[in-house]
Amino acid sequence: MDVQDIAESWQVTGSAEHFKGRIITVREDEVLMPAGDGLEPVRREYVEHPGAVGTIALDGRGRILMLRQYRHPVGHLLWELPAGLRDVAGEPLWRTAERELLEEAGYRASTWHTLIDTFQTPGMSDERVRVFLARDLERVPDEEIDFVRVHEEADMPVVWVPLEDAVAKVLAGEIHNALAVSAILALHAARTRGLDDLRDKEAAEA
Repeated sequence: MDVQDIAESWQVTGSAEHFKGRIITVREDEVLMPAGDGLEPVRREYVEHPGAVGTIALDGRGRILMLRQYRHPVGHLLWELPAGLRDVAGEPLWRTAERELLEEAGYRASTWHTLIDTFQTPGMSDERVRVFLARDLERVPDEEIDFVRVHEEADMPVVWVPLEDAVAKVLAGEIHNALAVSAILALHAARTRGLDDLRDKEAAEA
């Protein structure tokens, strides 16, 4: 059997919206699912999410850029990658990632590739995330960045971590952010292949 995800939507016979916030919507669907020799309606609650992008920036010394951000739902300061919502209609995803890399970390990159596509929590959310690999980086002076960091973003230290050290920290349970974990391990695997088979920055999503 070919191990490849398949887009398939089972029949929804009813749907109710329980909460609509600024970013997410909580919905409950009634879905026809297998039961014995037939089908039966089953209720499934999930979060509708606009999706996000992330960037793993790799410098010429084999280091990746990480930043620390407070995440209230889990009560942790997490080491993460620059990332953000898909909140500009029609904007190419790599452009969204480019903007977030500049706003959150103060860097620009001239080389971009698609690294991975993930559903971060597919059992409870439809959030879709694309992570890009950014290389050939340059630091942008703060006075040239038209963005004010507030709230969770007000104090985000930025560090450069050797990729091998980041992998070790993932395996030691010291890095928990799902986007960061998946991207770090994917980049580690991709480097063993010479980074030769990465997808174009504008590759279509499945």
